[in-house]
Amino acid sequence: MKTKNLVVMAFLIAIGATCYVIVPGFIGGMKPDFMITMMFVAMFFFRDAKSTFLLALTTGLLSGLFSTFPGGFVPNVIDKFVTAFIIFAVIRLVGNYAENRIVATTIAGIGTMISGSIFLALAMFVLGANVGATYFALFIAVVLPTALLSAAAFFIVYPIVGKVLRQTSFQSVFDHS
Repeated sequence: MKTKNLVVMAFLIAIGATCYVIVPGFIGGMKPDFMITMMFVAMFFFRDAKSTFLLALTTGLLSGLFSTFPGGFVPNVIDKFVTAFIIFAVIRLVGNYAENRIVATTIAGIGTMISGSIFLALAMFVLGANVGATYFALFIAVVLPTALLSAAAFFIVYPIVGKVLRQTSFQSVFDHS
């Protein structure tokens, strides 16, 4: 793994963490997770298992540390790992179609819904977090809007990051081995 690739991944996760920290919590402390959006952006440029593992670990730990949801640390770490490797498999499965901005945005939106679903299920049903709302209410009120926001942010950020990487001699980023 090249140092310059690690720097780009860290930069993207830092942007996501900053957005995550400044956005206030909604119902029961749940809030939009822009870190996962930036994790997906990085995953589309760094398509290997090592990078996916590192991105999932970093995103999960930081999301967990900054979580305002009661008992949100463990669910954040687990959901990021599961989601990252599901999306990694989907990106591998769709192959070159993942280069298409609409396809990539759709994958990111669906990935955000997967992440939110896993997070809620773990927090509410496994850890027993009681936030005064049902799973379904939180899914509708927080997860779906977050997926739409995540997809919109991905749609805007993805081509910008791609253009910057192409103009700064990151050819290795586009070797999707």
